[in-house]
Amino acid sequence: MSEYTILLQFFITGITIGSIYAMVAVGFNIIYNVTDVINFAQGEFVMLGGLIMVFFQVGVGIHPVFAFLLTIASVTTIGIIVDRFAIRPIKKPSVLLLIIATIACSMLIKGIAMYLWGKNPYDLPAFSGREPLIMFGAAIQPQAIWVIGFLAVTVTFLTLFFERSIIGKAMKACADNPAAASLVGINVRMMVMLSFGLSAAIGAMAGIGITPIALMEYDRGAMLAVKGFAALILGGLGSFPGAVLGGLALGLIESLGAGYLSSGYKDAFALIVLFVLLLVRPSGLLGNQAIAKIKKF
Repeated sequence: MSEYTILLQFFITGITIGSIYAMVAVGFNIIYNVTDVINFAQGEFVMLGGLIMVFFQVGVGIHPVFAFLLTIASVTTIGIIVDRFAIRPIKKPSVLLLIIATIACSMLIKGIAMYLWGKNPYDLPAFSGREPLIMFGAAIQPQAIWVIGFLAVTVTFLTLFFERSIIGKAMKACADNPAAASLVGINVRMMVMLSFGLSAAIGAMAGIGITPIALMEYDRGAMLAVKGFAALILGGLGSFPGAVLGGLALGLIESLGAGYLSSGYKDAFALIVLFVLLLVRPSGLLGNQAIAKIKKF
């Protein structure tokens, strides 16, 4: 195998896993832009997407298309429940208190998942089989194309949703100025609830896409949340293009580092690059300068 083919193989692997990180980062951004809160239960939405899809498709035997739709609906509902029963009831909420609430939700969801599915990893049949496609000597898993396609669909949908729809524009208004949005008749609480539901749906799609490649288990969500958050900071907190760019960059850094240096330190490579970037540009690649205030502490 030539050096070019090896590099192409690492590139494809990096883009695939980076697409998952990007979708997790986008989910973080949706809630952050409306509430200024980092939802640390976002990784659990990814985990639930994979495990619930396994339940519907493998356990119950539902057709994959209907299992996919049921999984998205189920995880979206869970996201709305998180907002309704963990976020909204908090009296005089502060950003720190809301973040703690999302961490508590993450632990609760993980515990319930362990009770329901146990500690064993679960596989999901690949959407288009597991026979690899050969491109310029590099093997491409058909599922990788689905994962990248999910990211493309997510980006396209969110772009149209926030730019063309009334609800999307209302959510943007809440992100810019919740008080002013409320004064013009926008139901801010409803927008927050929709942000949790939409974020959960995107997380579920990421979980469904990655499970046939990397399996899924009850405690996978925590690491996915860490990687998604790292991608978010790398690309720029609050920036949707930055979240996508950060996720893809993080995936490539991990893949190239694992391939050319050591797979045992793939997590360290990404975090070292992230640390260096934050020293040079605290706002991330495409973020605004507000996050640079962190540098003062």
